[in-house]
Amino acid sequence: MPAIRVFLSIVLGLVLAACASLPEHVERVPSIAVANTDDTRLGRALHEETAAHPGRSGIHELPVAQEAFAARILLAQAADRTLDIQYYLWHADTTGWLLWEAIWQAAERGVRVRLLLDDANTGRIDPIIAALDEHPNIEVRLFNPFANRRFRIGDLAFDFTRVNRRMHNKSFTADNQVSIVGGRNVGDEYFGAHADIGFQDLDVMAVGPVVREVSSQFDLFWNSESAYPAESVILDAPEDGPALLRQGWEKVHQSPEATSYMDAVRRTALVRQTMDRSLAYEWTRAHVVNDDPAKVRDITEREDLLMRSHLEQAMGKPARELDLVSPYFVPGRRGTKALEALAKSGVKIRVLTNSLSATDVGAVHAGYSRYRKELLDDGVAIFELKPGSALPPVRNRDEDRQRGSIAGSAGSSAASLHAKTFAVDRDRLFVGSFNLDQRSIHLNTEMGIVIDSPALASRLATQLDTRLPDIAYQVRLGPDGQTLEWIDRTPEGETHYATEPGASPMRRLWVDFLSMLPIEWLL
Repeated sequence: MPAIRVFLSIVLGLVLAACASLPEHVERVPSIAVANTDDTRLGRALHEETAAHPGRSGIHELPVAQEAFAARILLAQAADRTLDIQYYLWHADTTGWLLWEAIWQAAERGVRVRLLLDDANTGRIDPIIAALDEHPNIEVRLFNPFANRRFRIGDLAFDFTRVNRRMHNKSFTADNQVSIVGGRNVGDEYFGAHADIGFQDLDVMAVGPVVREVSSQFDLFWNSESAYPAESVILDAPEDGPALLRQGWEKVHQSPEATSYMDAVRRTALVRQTMDRSLAYEWTRAHVVNDDPAKVRDITEREDLLMRSHLEQAMGKPARELDLVSPYFVPGRRGTKALEALAKSGVKIRVLTNSLSATDVGAVHAGYSRYRKELLDDGVAIFELKPGSALPPVRNRDEDRQRGSIAGSAGSSAASLHAKTFAVDRDRLFVGSFNLDQRSIHLNTEMGIVIDSPALASRLATQLDTRLPDIAYQVRLGPDGQTLEWIDRTPEGETHYATEPGASPMRRLWVDFLSMLPIEWLL
């Protein structure tokens, strides 16, 4: 009987979901970023430096997880007029609640907050979203929302083509003066607050002209047909939204783990440098590349809607070196042929991605594994991150640079690569949300910043030069030229593996099975 009741509940849910649809007539009041904010606290603080570098943007790397979180909190606290925030994922955990509190406090000061969230991962936070949206100075919009709020599997069953396309963009902009762009979502595993899971990731904090470009892409998405006001799709708002939020904040502040984490955040070099105004920027030319939000509605793959061609044009054709760091690497037939052609022309190509034992998405590894041998045959060097190889928290940025960390994390035992960054000829660098996989290319919308900086691009290349033997297995062709081997280099010497190291036989078998399925277009 219990099994029958479960079955009937599922059938009833699917029937109800099939009847659900998004509202046809939605009132979207257009809004854009405030243009002149030079008289804000941030504008005044940055005026001297921006005036000294006309036409150039200042870029500050945020590889250390706690510093990346501190930067967002500081911007929320410093904002006088506007906060424009755009994310794919926002967890209701320690860092998620603390950032919600920071933007609420900003709204209480009169700051206009526009919060744009992709709807793929909001299933459990609808009441929180509705509570935030109640504030007169906070407006929340959901990108490409699910029509059925309680039984989302129904949308996947009956409206898969639409809901399979997501907004993966990530940006945080205060007063149209400072933006944070990169690979991090909002959640403890991205900001070094999770004891067991941590992502090695990378953001940049930008000031100057490129911030206006970040704001323009935000406005494009905010005012698009796919961005629905939260109140138009979330029908069950809590009776007392502010009380719900206060309860969440009180719970976090009473947590010893949260207290310890915030103590570590306050001790970061970024906080100290912000307080004494010694935070250094790399002043250079930079600009934003992004997909058009219409990409999620258009299935004809018009090139003018895709950032792929814009990114290729902005980065330029490599003449000597190409370094690719992508946690999810599924180059596909077109990408593989392009990399092979570059390698045959003499370009040195290195790829760093997750090993099977480090990845959090086995299906993506299955898609990637199809292309390893072909890439190796043509001279592409492949490295796979070792599990748990993330560096521990670093208090000092200079020390961090000396150690050559590609991205900071909490040093968790289940560390996984999440940074998405590419460097061409040690001259130009991309940092953003774009993975080198079929989902980023064809299905999701993405964004990032292309930075014309030999200093930053060379730093990534140098970090790969010095750190890859410690943090990654090198994948090579075996002596027979047909099979693969993984080389683990340690101070004690080299260990060679004939199968993917650290992965159980069952996990390898499962990935082998997935690699035979026609699912690459989803990855």
